[in-house]
Amino acid sequence: MDISQNIKFYRKQKGYTQVDLAKLLNVKATAVSAWESGRNKPLMDKVTMMANIFSINISQLVGDTFEVNDITPVYNKLDTNRKKNVYLYAVNQLDEQNNILVFPSKTKNQVSVYGAVSAGNGEYLSDNKPDLVDYDGEIPIHDFAVIVNGDSMEPTFADKQIIFVKKTKEVRNGQFVIADYDHQAYVKKFMRDENGCRLVSLNKKYNDMPINDEHELSIFGVVVL
Repeated sequence: MDISQNIKFYRKQKGYTQVDLAKLLNVKATAVSAWESGRNKPLMDKVTMMANIFSINISQLVGDTFEVNDITPVYNKLDTNRKKNVYLYAVNQLDEQNNILVFPSKTKNQVSVYGAVSAGNGEYLSDNKPDLVDYDGEIPIHDFAVIVNGDSMEPTFADKQIIFVKKTKEVRNGQFVIADYDHQAYVKKFMRDENGCRLVSLNKKYNDMPINDEHELSIFGVVVL
């Protein structure tokens, strides 16, 4: 907040009316009203008095309000040693301003992405040249990467997330796999239990995909991240 808002805030916090504060400062109530509305600004001696009345620091009262001329009355009231400290600090600030260091932005990693796999209702995995895609995170050892398309594997894999895959035909129960199921590519969880083998979505609005003689299945690999 700026000084106009702060005067009003701390005045009310103390339980003073504008008239009460005006009497304490030996000014007219219209002056306090002008300060609180932002039409005028109090002189530094009145700022100091209000800070004492409100039992706060001057900086708390001044807030975000700052103009070049504001520093002069304060500086003039300092003793010689403190004026020297202000001068040395100002010189240091000027040196920093004139020697701003600009650090180069961190180079993003790029990943070769071979199309998308469905986390929904089916997707065709690309056999073409991969696209280079920026990636901010740590890249694990992998054979290829794909983009998730859909929400069937949320919350583990989000829509448009890049996932990394190790090529393999060997799959353990419970692993996340990239699979071709009836000629469409999916990311799913492989499950084998008393109910048989199937590809499972984490989002329960999607049905399991049974693995049997009625469906064609081939495994591209398992997800490593």
